[in-house]
Amino acid sequence: MQRPYDAILPAPFGAMGVRVTGDAVTGLEFLPPGTPAQASGLPLIARIARELDAYYADPQHPIDLPLAPAGTPFRQRVWQALLGIPSGQTLSYGQIAAQIGSAPRAVGQAVGDNPLPIVIPCHRVIAADGGLGGFMHSRTGYSQDIKRWLLRHERAL
Repeated sequence: MQRPYDAILPAPFGAMGVRVTGDAVTGLEFLPPGTPAQASGLPLIARIARELDAYYADPQHPIDLPLAPAGTPFRQRVWQALLGIPSGQTLSYGQIAAQIGSAPRAVGQAVGDNPLPIVIPCHRVIAADGGLGGFMHSRTGYSQDIKRWLLRHERAL
């Protein structure tokens, strides 16, 4: 079971639950509209809020935060590949699989398990046919709305 959020930050599409450990960000989670903000006095939370707000204002803003995503070496390779996708661009699961010498389905699983969405830009990964594909292990509902919002924000849709 996940521990409680260290903060809940407002976002244009709802809210972001934030988890930190020491001096690094360990988790971000999309929360639905209407989720109340939860303040924190931690300096790192204030930095995260500034970085996300700068991205919401300008999708070209490079988010600069200390990250500590927990995952297997394979997931870490996939997430590192995602960090190489520039704002406003997309790659398919197959393209990422080819980059790292894997299979699209395995890449899709790792992309869906990304603990730091937006910062590690999993929303920039789409299906080979140009469709949205899944997002956070869902092909419908609120998570797809967030993916659409992020891609439109970056002018990739």
